Amino acid sequence: MRPLCAAAFLCLLVAQAVAAAAPGAFSITDDTGRPVALARPAARIVALAPGATALLFAAGAGDRIVATIEYADEPDAAQRLPRIGDVQAIDMERLVALRPDVIVVTEAITSPLVIERVRGLGLPVYATRYTRLDDIAPSVARLGRLAGTSAVADAAAARLAGALAAVRTQYAGRATLEVLYQVWNRPIYSIGGSHIVTDALATCGAHNVFADQGVAAPALGIEAVIARNPDVIVVSAPRAVAAPWIGEWRKFPRLAATANNRLYLFDDPRLDRMGPAAIEATANLCRILDAAR
Repeated sequence: MRPLCAAAFLCLLVAQAVAAAAPGAFSITDDTGRPVALARPAARIVALAPGATALLFAAGAGDRIVATIEYADEPDAAQRLPRIGDVQAIDMERLVALRPDVIVVTEAITSPLVIERVRGLGLPVYATRYTRLDDIAPSVARLGRLAGTSAVADAAAARLAGALAAVRTQYAGRATLEVLYQVWNRPIYSIGGSHIVTDALATCGAHNVFADQGVAAPALGIEAVIARNPDVIVVSAPRAVAAPWIGEWRKFPRLAATANNRLYLFDDPRLDRMGPAAIEATANLCRILDAAR
């Protein structure tokens, strides 16, 4: 009987949560162009991606977040939020019991299966999406409208747009570097053209040598890297992890990056988490790449 009781309890929670979030006169379009209808601006938000959590704080809606997931630690205040899972799996019963007005996810980060299950419960889902740094500021502004905090969000969006413009201006006209950006080893994983890091590299006056790959994180053989012969290899990982990876590249002295000692460690995780701090992290990446010129 226990499974039946648990299922019945979950159904009751869902009914109550859906009633609380019943669509009304308030509607907004998310980053993917999908309309989201709510009774009013969201006062209770669950964020199911680290970047989405950071964006909501930037939009002035941090006090409206009732739960998030693991690794959502930007800004510091986010570390005090309750956790209900990670990007791959969440506790649906806890989610529903929180009675959120809306669930904020990040396309290509939050598991599609999680998003499908949440939508299947009848809860409103708002998706953030960005493949370019220029997408961050408008996303913050839209989240401000979602939460009714536009005054804060619009000001933050303007600051972010200005900071990005300053970085682009600073590094405009630099000699182009062909870069392999490595995120894992054995097998080697890099990033494809649709990933925000490709745009960050372009902002720094560099070109992702695997930008022609359609997937976000292509797996590579060493032969593919040798064939493209990057000027620079950037290893994106914590220092203790990245150091041995860099050591392995020294076994290939014919690579231009190795021959010219252009093997760099980049341990700023804010770029991969795709929150507003990705712009500041890009500036850090640019400074590293400038040392290769």
